[in-house]
Amino acid sequence: MKLKRSLLQDTTKTDDSGSSERADIETPSVAENPTPEPSPAAKPRIGGAGSAWKAGAVEQNKAALSRARQKMMDDILSGHHELSLNHAFVTDRLGSDRRTDWQSQEQFQSLKNSIEANGQDTPIQVWPSDPNWKPDPLDPENVDGVQFNLITGRRRHAIAEQLGRPLRAVLASPEKRGSEDEEFELLFMRFRENEERENLGPFERLLSIGEMFENLKLSSRSGSVTAVSFAKRIGVHESIVSRGRAVFRDREQILNKFKNAYDLSFPDLQKAVSSLSEDKALKTKAPAKPKKLIVTRSVGSRKLSMSSQGGKLSVSAAGMNLDKQSLEGLGDVIAAYLQEHGSKK
Repeated sequence: MKLKRSLLQDTTKTDDSGSSERADIETPSVAENPTPEPSPAAKPRIGGAGSAWKAGAVEQNKAALSRARQKMMDDILSGHHELSLNHAFVTDRLGSDRRTDWQSQEQFQSLKNSIEANGQDTPIQVWPSDPNWKPDPLDPENVDGVQFNLITGRRRHAIAEQLGRPLRAVLASPEKRGSEDEEFELLFMRFRENEERENLGPFERLLSIGEMFENLKLSSRSGSVTAVSFAKRIGVHESIVSRGRAVFRDREQILNKFKNAYDLSFPDLQKAVSSLSEDKALKTKAPAKPKKLIVTRSVGSRKLSMSSQGGKLSVSAAGMNLDKQSLEGLGDVIAAYLQEHGSKK
């Protein structure tokens, strides 16, 4: 029995190279087994709708990835995307506005224990040291080797250093970077965070306000910074600005005289500043003028008046017109007397 050629062709498989194989179908034995004609080799398909769709999808993915990276770059620069920073590349340019022993305080140790157990809840705020820095377009989150300046989060930065952990960080608003009062803006952001957390004592708070005022006054080109305008700018009463300036000015004397300055209440701190002002007034009080001594003598019907005050000697003889020779004689008499008796202080 012979099988039709069309049936054989239907039961063959064509591999990628174009050669044909018989399908795994059992056929009964036949007496005649002629060699079938070879099927035409199948050619690989080039192009077509599937390839075009695939190429289009790749391009769409590339465009979407590019847009996502650009958005991440923008979010990083505007402070809307967190970065993971090595604490060694974060420099504290301002220093702390807290007490000098802040790392040994109970609040610091409590925060350290919390971060060690639960991680860092709140990101710190930084600015890149290079004002022209921008994230890598191909890998925006990669900030290896990039230097940053610390603005807020000194305790978290110190704890990360002690624990050897990376820092969660965001960039602070770039609006004030490079302005003439950039230093003031950094101080204000530091102060504002501590105000919101309500963990600055009266001395620390007034010290920070006084430092901000003096810094803004020095950086202002016009120099027209007043207590009233400054108070409105940072949202405090004018009287607080005056006290803050006094505390900042006398900070060393306050710390030397009052060992518990950081623990003083606001009224006690006011008394401390007032007592320093009184001490200064006593020290700077002008010394009393030496008493003026006057002696008179009669010379005939006229009077000779002599006075001494503060090491100065004056001789007055009303109505006496002495020539040079007479004055020299009088001078010789006075000089001889002083030579013999000396002067008394």
